[in-house]
Amino acid sequence: MEYNRGNIDKLFHEIVQAKEIAIEEIPCIDLYMDQVTTFFEDKLSNSKRNPEDKILTKTMINNYTKGKILMPAKKKKYTTEHMILLILIYNLKQGLSINDINTLFNSIFDEKTEEIKKNVHIDEVYKSFLRIKTKGNEELENNFNTMIETIEEELINLQGEEKDLIQVFITVLVLIDRANSYRRTAEKVIDNFVKD
Repeated sequence: MEYNRGNIDKLFHEIVQAKEIAIEEIPCIDLYMDQVTTFFEDKLSNSKRNPEDKILTKTMINNYTKGKILMPAKKKKYTTEHMILLILIYNLKQGLSINDINTLFNSIFDEKTEEIKKNVHIDEVYKSFLRIKTKGNEELENNFNTMIETIEEELINLQGEEKDLIQVFITVLVLIDRANSYRRTAEKVIDNFVKD
């Protein structure tokens, strides 16, 4: 694919407009592990970088349970709460370590019951997250457009075959820098407001 403004905008738009799993799409009935992994594979397959990548495996679910990031299944079945937590884990693990996710999730779990605290309504948390994300997408696209314009202005006098390569290189550097800034801020929030 040729590096040009239209193509880079298209790639970014695909990412920002990627459909999240709506609360209404989560089955109302409890699911067995195979059904859970199939559900995630069906709903999130568009987020894979490579076709052979796995969204969620039985091993991952078992490890999340052992690590106390996910409460144990109830009679080998996973509830709506489990499904929401797995969606959140999937989102969080894109940028945070499992230890940080564990710290964050421990704040909402009751140690004695290994369940979500009674006053934490995870479905409402998830709905709020989706609403905020949707509202933020427009701002994110505006910021992205400003970033691309800044890169183009910076390289306006650059000529020759290497211009596209340098634009790609700088675009990746700036995107990762911004992602790292948000990730480091999230880590600091966990360190300062969640850890004991």
